[in-house]
Amino acid sequence: MATYRGMLELKIPAREAAALTGVSRTTANRKPARSRDRVAVVPKNKLSAAERAAILAALNSPEFVDLAPMQVYTKLLDAGIYLGSLSTFYRVLEENEQVKERRRLATHPPRTVPELVATGPGQVYTCYADVVVMPMLVCDPSFQAVGGTKSSA
Repeated sequence: MATYRGMLELKIPAREAAALTGVSRTTANRKPARSRDRVAVVPKNKLSAAERAAILAALNSPEFVDLAPMQVYTKLLDAGIYLGSLSTFYRVLEENEQVKERRRLATHPPRTVPELVATGPGQVYTCYADVVVMPMLVCDPSFQAVGGTKSSA
């Protein structure tokens, strides 16, 4: 890459420099990738552990233990208490693995694919529709292939 850039500084055309050095021009002109050593930025309004614990304590309190997070959120707002948004309530419950599907969902047993097994000759017989139907189409001269009906001649 350094050789390619040196040739460009000597005013050699990019096409010739790429051909001589074996470096693709698109690769040479590509912007350098960002370093992956960047530290993740923490939002300024991120809840502290104490605030998350307060939300969890409110949701698990005996008064609200049987209510949905939406109902707890609105009752707390009616009481003049704001602990966080509704989505924050769900996020805290998700982090503590307390959110799950509450409906009773049907679970069906897995279906097995039918399998024909023969241990000797003449034990398994199958019928294919195209083998049965096709000879009738060929043998019946009064059958019209377009309309699918017999002609009354």
